[in-house]
Amino acid sequence: MDLSERIRSHFQASIETKLSTLETSLAKIVASIEHMVSVLRAGNKILACGNGGSAADAQHFAAELTCRFERERPGLAALALTTDTSALTAIGNDYSFEQIFSKQVQALARPGDLLLAISTSGNSPNVVKAIEAMHLAGGTVLALTGRDGGKIAEILNGKDHELRSASKITARIQETHLLFLHCLCDGVDEVLYPLLS
Repeated sequence: MDLSERIRSHFQASIETKLSTLETSLAKIVASIEHMVSVLRAGNKILACGNGGSAADAQHFAAELTCRFERERPGLAALALTTDTSALTAIGNDYSFEQIFSKQVQALARPGDLLLAISTSGNSPNVVKAIEAMHLAGGTVLALTGRDGGKIAEILNGKDHELRSASKITARIQETHLLFLHCLCDGVDEVLYPLLS
């Protein structure tokens, strides 16, 4: 396969994954937006975590809320748990890498808060522990997953939400996760600030 055809195949696979995901996730995306809006309207905050590319997505998401997405509006309360190197290295060193997010959730989460938990496999141990910590804190979870949802899908409760990419390939899952995040940000803006542009 030459490079042009290889690139074309990536685009086609990404498009097909997103269309397949839309078929199974549209109502879930709407419900997730409505839940995020209720959390923010109640004066609560959104914490976000993930590893590697998912860490970058968590940071991207938090920045879109605290700064802006595509319209001018007040900042919204969101915090990525992936950015404080002192906290991450202290927790990883003194406890374990599996607790780098859960210890922060224990310290920062309050009842009514929301955790955006991102894992392409659905099995990231530190994200699983963060979800467990958020449940103990009285908060809810919005999980972005792929494949079969993994361990994360098993531990979510009836108040939580899951948006799952219809793919088993990490790159396709990550591409879909970014689209999920942009839909969430746009939906929150549209509901909370419909007259601003």
